[in-house]
Amino acid sequence: MSARSLTAALGAACSAVVLLLAAPGSASAASGQFRYTYTTAEGYEAVGFLNDPPSGQCINLQGPASEPGSVSRAPRNRTDATATVFLDADCEGDTYYVLPPGAGAGDRLLMRSVVFS
Repeated sequence: MSARSLTAALGAACSAVVLLLAAPGSASAASGQFRYTYTTAEGYEAVGFLNDPPSGQCINLQGPASEPGSVSRAPRNRTDATATVFLDADCEGDTYYVLPPGAGAGDRLLMRSVVFS
């Protein structure tokens, strides 16, 4: 193999590596913040939030929402992904609501879990 062929092959290989490193991978997280309101065990209003939540993974909301019989409410989807909120834990059940990026809902929307797409 000549020096010129070797240089060309090495250049092509390096270019391929650079392209692989520069190409965006599949998103593993929604960028931004998801907020919700809940009442603490002491009866106070509080705000919970998820920063850059993972995509495609069900998240049971922490705090009072994780206790039997308690729910969170008033979600605000400030992420770049669609959020689907569920009344039931583990993103199960027939009661759910879809929030596009930037959307929110009022206190009447109750939820226990969320998944981002």
